[in-house]
Parts: sequence; C-alpha cells; structure tokens
Amino acid sequence: MTLLKLSSVKKAIAQDFVLQDISFTQRKLQKIVVAGETGSGKSTLLKLISGLARPDEGEIFFEQKSVHDAVFEKLVPGHPGIAYLSQHFELPKFLRVEQVLEYANMLSAEEAATLFEVCQISHLLKRKTDQLSGGEKQRIAMARLLCSSPRLLLLDEPFSHLDLPHKNTLKDVIRDIGEKLKITCVLVSHDPDDTLPWADKIIVLKDGKIVQQGTPDKIYREPVNEYVAGLFGKYNVIPPAKAKLFPGLKLKSKTKNILIRPESFSLVGPTKKGATGKIKKINFLGGFAEAEIDVDGQIVTVRVIGNHIKEGKKVKVAVV
Repeated sequence: MTLLKLSSVKKAIAQDFVLQDISFTQRKLQKIVVAGETGSGKSTLLKLISGLARPDEGEIFFEQKSVHDAVFEKLVPGHPGIAYLSQHFELPKFLRVEQVLEYANMLSAEEAATLFEVCQISHLLKRKTDQLSGGEKQRIAMARLLCSSPRLLLLDEPFSHLDLPHKNTLKDVIRDIGEKLKITCVLVSHDPDDTLPWADKIIVLKDGKIVQQGTPDKIYREPVNEYVAGLFGKYNVIPPAKAKLFPGLKLKSKTKNILIRPESFSLVGPTKKGATGKIKKINFLGGFAEAEIDVDGQIVTVRVIGNHIKEGKKVKVAVV
C-alpha cells in the first residue's frame, strides 16, 4: 500500500529552486533515508511533506489525499497524521517530563506506557527537562510527537551532536518505532553508518534534484557518480585506460571512470591471478586496515583484515 507519493514537486526560495521535480513513493512501513550534502534540499523536503510549507508546483499525497488540502484551513500548520522532528526542537523549561507529555497525550494509559517504553524514557518521567542530556531530550521530543498517533514520522538529522552511546540508543528506538508501534519513518542523515543498515530505500539529493534512488546495496555498490559514492564511504576511481591492470574488473564504458569500493579488492597469493603493486601507506581502522597500493602508477585502496601487511611490501591485488 502506497502511504506517501510525491509527484513533480518543486520549491523555490528567492527565485532559486531549492527542490526540482522531486518524485518518489513510500509504502507503509518502508524505511526511507534522504541523503545529500548540506544545502541539497533535504530539510525543505521534509517540511513540504509535513505540510509546514507548500510546494510551488507538483503534488504530495498522504494516504491518497493531498497533504496541503488537508492543512489548508488549519490554524496550526502541519498534517495531523505526519509528525516532524526538526534538528532544532525545544522542550518547555522547568517542567517535569510527565507534564510535557501529558499536555500532548492523546493515547490511553496503556498505549502511553508502551510508547514511553519504546522510546526508552519511562525512567525519566519525574525529571525536569533541564536535568536531561541531549539524547534524552531528543527521545522525549520524539515521544511527545508520537503521543498524537501519527502514521508517518519525519526525522531531520536525529543523530547530530549525539555521543556514541546515545546514538546507539536512538537507533534502537527508531527501529522499535517501526517494528512495535507500526509507524513509517523517513530519516535524513549524512552518516552511512546510520543509514545503510537501517534503510529499505535511499534517495540522494544534489542541488535540489534526485540524482539516484534505490536500495542501500544498489546505492553503495553502484553509485551513478562520485558525488553519490562519496556520501557513503571511501571509493576508488579507476580510469578506463587503467582497468586492464585489474583482471576481472568490468569496464562498462570506454569514457566513464569505474567507481569501486575498497572491499571489492582483496590481496591474493603470488600464484593467484591479480595485479602486482607496492603498499605505500596503511591506515589502521580497528577491525580492519585500508592499504593504499601503487599498481603501475594507479593508487588503489584495499580493505585488509589482519596485520600481515606492511608498507613497502609487494602484493597482488585481485577483484573480488
């Protein structure tokens, strides 16, 4: 079932297009990530979907009805079935958490208890809002939005400025919001570690346009250009003229560079088929290392497990 549909949406600010011809659909409980550099239009897109702003052209449908027809005559902006958590959310000061949530609550006592458990804030209800960490405040702001029983939750850079423990807690909460509360989510984030494991679909924006959309695996392994590749991690650029150095590397175009991830190469034994090169530099990254290898003047980065390599050593590089 299609929950959300955008058709040829455009938005301009001061005669400059912020978004151009944005079209995509989202099924119920499908997890979508919107990715792109700062200024690519990600936050504006969420505001349009939520009904906080109107497109200049195109249509946005939520549950087969126009989002902006539904909010046109409302005194308070926004669609009642869509919750939007901005990067710049605020909580009332000096109130207890339970008071903040009570003012917004439209749930039964049992439903509210389940929500607070999912958001991992049950132990915070008696605290005042000025006694909370940034991660705790964010989860309470999210719970306050969910007290109105939305069917779609829009999250704008929810992991920004969070330390690793609070980030991991929030990841669990967002997963449980979908699985246990059956609320569909759209998430904006710039970190592939946060988005690739979670998303069902990724939409990449550049200068207000969609440059690629697809599954995380497709976006990661087959980026359409270096902009998309760079958003999701390190990559190698192999010119067509150098492709023959690496047996098994598929050349799709005689003029287009090949973009290939470090883990798509491996080091093989001297009797195996591969390209001979010399290790110029090793970057240790915890569970693995990335070796920069010179193969006949072409530098490639290869992901390596273990500590059996050293700078200056001759190795053979093969395509996995």
